[in-house]
Amino acid sequence: MIQLSGVRLARGPRILLEDASLTLHTGEHVGIIGANGCGKSTMFSLLRGEMHADAGDVSVPPAWRIASMAQEVAASDRSALDFVLDGDTEYRTLEARMEHAEGAEIGELHARFGAIDGYRAPMRAHELLDGLGFAPQDRLRAVREFSGGWRIRLALARTLMCPSELMLLDEPTNHLDIDALVWLEAWLQRYPGTLLIISHDREFLDNVATRIVSFEGTKLSAWRGNYSAFELQRAERIAAQQGAFEKQQTRIAEIERFVARFKAKATKARQAQSRVKELERMTRIAPAHIDSPFSLRLPCSEKVSTPLLTVARATLGHAGAPILSGVEIGIMPGERTGLLGANGAGKSTLIRSIAGELPLLAGERHAGEHLRVGYFAQHQLEALDHSASPLLHVQRISKEASEQSIRDFLGGYGFHGEQATATVGRFSGGEQARLALALIAWRKPNLLLLDEPTNHLDLEMRHALTVALQEYPGAVLLVSHDRHLLKNTVDAFWLVQDGCVREFDGDLEDYRKLSLERHRSAPDAAAGSAATSAPAARENRRSAAERREQLRPLKQRIATLERQMEKHQQELRALEERLADPAIYENSRSAELQQLLRTQGTLRQQLEENEEAWLTASEELERETG
Repeated sequence: MIQLSGVRLARGPRILLEDASLTLHTGEHVGIIGANGCGKSTMFSLLRGEMHADAGDVSVPPAWRIASMAQEVAASDRSALDFVLDGDTEYRTLEARMEHAEGAEIGELHARFGAIDGYRAPMRAHELLDGLGFAPQDRLRAVREFSGGWRIRLALARTLMCPSELMLLDEPTNHLDIDALVWLEAWLQRYPGTLLIISHDREFLDNVATRIVSFEGTKLSAWRGNYSAFELQRAERIAAQQGAFEKQQTRIAEIERFVARFKAKATKARQAQSRVKELERMTRIAPAHIDSPFSLRLPCSEKVSTPLLTVARATLGHAGAPILSGVEIGIMPGERTGLLGANGAGKSTLIRSIAGELPLLAGERHAGEHLRVGYFAQHQLEALDHSASPLLHVQRISKEASEQSIRDFLGGYGFHGEQATATVGRFSGGEQARLALALIAWRKPNLLLLDEPTNHLDLEMRHALTVALQEYPGAVLLVSHDRHLLKNTVDAFWLVQDGCVREFDGDLEDYRKLSLERHRSAPDAAAGSAATSAPAARENRRSAAERREQLRPLKQRIATLERQMEKHQQELRALEERLADPAIYENSRSAELQQLLRTQGTLRQQLEENEEAWLTASEELERETG
């Protein structure tokens, strides 16, 4: 097992852990969570023996082999396949020795080679590369030829290749698409060793972790179950802590009133002194806090066009090389769509073309008169002025805005006080991503195009973004591997696959099953399905586009009704909370009570009418899609 006992760890003047203890049992799959910079990666360095605690003990079984994922991969001429195979060091050692062995040693080496499954090592490496999205032709390419994100995938594959009793994965999902993420979850669920994962992806933690360790202040707290179980347990603990805090505060107030009243009276001096001692002995309970440090707002322009934007008969690509063809899409006000598809299928190409950043190779793009696009992509972080502050970035957009209004807005994105005037060059990747989102929101777009907005964001910020998108009234087109974000913010999906864009008739669970099935399918079957004739493919895309246009008004009506029902339900919950207050039934508030009851009746009637209309429209859509 792994044990931390009384650990103190500081980085410069900042204390990360103080008297922290933790016990992890063999075979547990543990999710490590906490705010950016709290010390999660430093904890991994402790476990690897790369650094030592300032106080306390850290114990990892000395016989354990540790596989740890690198955060950077240097350029090299090593092929992708060889780079991954290098992760199994014993395989490489035996392979080299077998080339020069003689006599009896040959038999011994071959026996050991078979015992470590060495003959299947290349096949295992191919399976890892396939699962993480590498095309067959990519496996012989040099590492230096891959982008940073794909090199991180190679680092992950190399880590999975390494035989180990302890695996440490630091943000393994950041550069994965949903297909690779689904495959990785299935692989990790089968991993027999002890697994520690640092992640801000709650869906991933739900599917992989059997225990959660959270950094809370300078302590470590362990929780049974996955992330959802952790949230429930934490909420119950915070509620209990808050109750105990309030009870203690009541007792403290009683004691202080007694002491203040009777400490000068001789007959009561003894009792007063006794209560002073009770106060001194009392272990103070801290008030519970669960509020997010972020309160994001995503304002939307009041003017809209219908449709906001259309793309017709379009071919999309780069430098004359087509990636998507026959693209026929229209985006209406309030539509909320997620893009599905493997990395390299063309999702970013599509979103950049819609944003107007990438010219169409053929076809037409028509923007509505009042279209106002807010486009977020990772490369936009590089466009930030590293010598300027968040405050100055906004002032450059709106010279007439007051400094206080800008500070109030930036505070919702976590830039308080001096951080609002600090230079961007000092910010972490997560802080820069928050600033890029804030600059987009400041412009009040009515169409948000978001390409992997959660990379580098911690769980609190992801939650705040999810809530903000739920409340945002404009249209949304979202590319993300964060399935929790997708599930809670979009109403429909487009599938980008095989050079075309089409509506996906299903949800994320359907896509997960489809992705797993693709991984199980034989390579020749996949190749055969991709060999559909060009004329037939064009006809299928044309028919699909016509069908989408026919069903669009119906789907839009269903989405609108769902938003209206959610709004009415929220209003009813708020109203019922007011009706639960005993004070509302006092005679002096009779008029207010009657008004609340009338409003409650009206809301219930509106909700019933919306539910009936939604049911009728949903049944019609089901008949049409048959």
